[in-house]
Amino acid sequence: MQEIELLEPYQILDPDGKVVGPLPEGLENHQLLLWYRTMWLTRLFSNKIIALQRQGQATTWIPTLGQEASGVGMATSLQPQDWLAGSPREIGGYFLKGVPPAAVAYFVRGTPPPAELFKGQPRCLPLTIVIGTQTLHSVGLAMAAKIKGENSVVVGSCGDGATSEGDFNEALNFAGVFKAPVVLYVVNNGWSISVPRSKQSVAKYLALRGLGVGIPFRVVDGNDILAIYSVMKEVVERARAGDGPTLVEAITFRRGAHSTADDPSRYCPPEELLFWEKRDPIKRFRQFLLDQNILDESGDTKLVEEVEEELAEQIKLAYNYPLPRPDSLFDNVYGKLTPRLERQRELMRRELTSHI
Repeated sequence: MQEIELLEPYQILDPDGKVVGPLPEGLENHQLLLWYRTMWLTRLFSNKIIALQRQGQATTWIPTLGQEASGVGMATSLQPQDWLAGSPREIGGYFLKGVPPAAVAYFVRGTPPPAELFKGQPRCLPLTIVIGTQTLHSVGLAMAAKIKGENSVVVGSCGDGATSEGDFNEALNFAGVFKAPVVLYVVNNGWSISVPRSKQSVAKYLALRGLGVGIPFRVVDGNDILAIYSVMKEVVERARAGDGPTLVEAITFRRGAHSTADDPSRYCPPEELLFWEKRDPIKRFRQFLLDQNILDESGDTKLVEEVEEELAEQIKLAYNYPLPRPDSLFDNVYGKLTPRLERQRELMRRELTSHI
């Protein structure tokens, strides 16, 4: 199996949306349309936050253009009791897992979202900006679930740059040693900020790290959501059955900036962008849905309009919700504040009052 995986990333839909591999069994049309809708929600949400950031109404954002399938796809096989840990670029998986866009929109105002903006318990860790730490958190969650006898699986995602961090490699080794029910999911988008993939490792695939720690690995076309679902279904079921972790690498491309503080035109070759624009994950999946008569042109237009309406409502909800008091940053440090922190909080309150 491993030798076959070394040849090419697993693919079901080619760049034109034509079926070139075995379609997953048992999928319902409503599931496919939900994935397609969530991919659009991901792209439109990212575009909206970029616009708000340019207007000074949002903090730095991590654009998702071109990675909608890899983000949504990693959550397609998860159940309510499962956990998801990732970075902002995988926000599509968070949406599919049940995190409302309003909660993320509130987050980019510069403070953690309040519980009232969530529905239920989606079991998603806070979006992490620190590179690679969520891989350790994912393995820790999985080890805890195994100790407690829970029937839950953890998916922890990171970018290709994070595979150069010690945290990632330590997480990988711990996962293998303790046979944790975790899937470590590397989104290889070609760039670690401005450092190309070729400068990070000479290995053909980053997933080959799995060989070094003795765990299985899979490589998948990260712009093909059906292929991602098929791979994730296999490895999540494997983890749930007690057979341990798997390392998955999704090959995609970051077609926008690393963040709203970045200018990719300074380092990304135009021809590379053109190559990947022709492999757009939403266009690819849309063509498949049209060819299978699961979607038609009018239905597609209506779906996108509905997503835009939902997004407008969610953004409005987030921005109309009050921000916390500045001194609330002391509230959750200790059960009982130390005398020093009490003095600091009182000093802050006096300073704020003096400027009103």
